[in-house]
Amino acid sequence: MSVSAWPVRLAFRKRAGELFAEFDDGASGAVPYKRLRENSPSAEVRGHGGGPPPPQKPVPDGITVVRAEPVGRYALRIVFSDGHDSGLYNWTLIRELTVGN
Repeated sequence: MSVSAWPVRLAFRKRAGELFAEFDDGASGAVPYKRLRENSPSAEVRGHGGGPPPPQKPVPDGITVVRAEPVGRYALRIVFSDGHDSGLYNWTLIRELTVGN
């Protein structure tokens, strides 16, 4: 995986219900927890292989992040209040969700 910019700051803003990210190229932005959960890269959400994604239960509006754990130097495992914890959010995906590109 090629990463064009590395995160230099990640902040889970509980009151705002969002993840804020700053990157070493100066870009920054935030993504609401709900959108972060809806865009989980897990097989549970995306599906296995090339088939269509499975049907999903709606993500609750008040979803929160319980904790986040680094996975090597390339990703985060985010644990949500609904128990979902199987997606690994790499830096490219976090950048796409927070900054938009």
